[in-house]
Amino acid sequence: MPNLLMVDDEYESRYSLREFIQSSEYNYFSVHEADTYEKGLLLLKQLKPSILIAEISLPDHNGIELGEKAKQWDPAISVIILTQLKIFENVQKAINLGFSAFLLKPVLRSELKQIFKRISIHSLSTNTNYFIEKNDAPTNADLANPIESSIQYIQKHFKEPITLNMVADSVYLSPSHFSRLFKEEMGVTFIEYLTAYRVEQSKSLLKMTSLPIEVIAHQMGFTSAGYFATTFKKSEGCTPTKYRRLFEEGKS
Repeated sequence: MPNLLMVDDEYESRYSLREFIQSSEYNYFSVHEADTYEKGLLLLKQLKPSILIAEISLPDHNGIELGEKAKQWDPAISVIILTQLKIFENVQKAINLGFSAFLLKPVLRSELKQIFKRISIHSLSTNTNYFIEKNDAPTNADLANPIESSIQYIQKHFKEPITLNMVADSVYLSPSHFSRLFKEEMGVTFIEYLTAYRVEQSKSLLKMTSLPIEVIAHQMGFTSAGYFATTFKKSEGCTPTKYRRLFEEGKS
């Protein structure tokens, strides 16, 4: 059972988050709590959680620094920062550190649901990267493992205008059967996975290059810069342009 750690000195906030998790589709997480930085640090070492939710203003330290420490120990951990005040420098630092979300209290259930879904898809994208790394040469579909083969196909061809039908054909399944099988095994739809994977790949180009947004959109397989911007904002909470600007300002 994966672990989730909440570090917040407000009991009401922890109770609300715990209630959301336990009554949602994410109730498979084992939820743990701490009310100080030091206790949170100790539990991070002991539990090695998949998700850390931390309040910025902890009584003995800063929650962002706790998240930074968690990322140093486990780069794959998803960090969600909570706060009462939206201070630009904190938002900027959270983005630069690769945190998953920066949420204002009181947190809406709809926001949490969206964030958890994005984290879930991101985790799938990250954990299945080895499919593409196993062999760069073209391979035949493994008919015994069609979803693994489809992930390999997606990660090799995501820059192209691929469709569900094309991927289904590559693993010799009907589109309807492939769609059902993909959702059952991956927990998300084919489109959700493909879109999330494209967004994740676009982040590196936004951070490391000065390529125009239109060029990045095209290279990542999006049909237009407008659709890319809309999709990116829905996933990350800001436009690609703002994401790049926050990252660049954080380096100066």
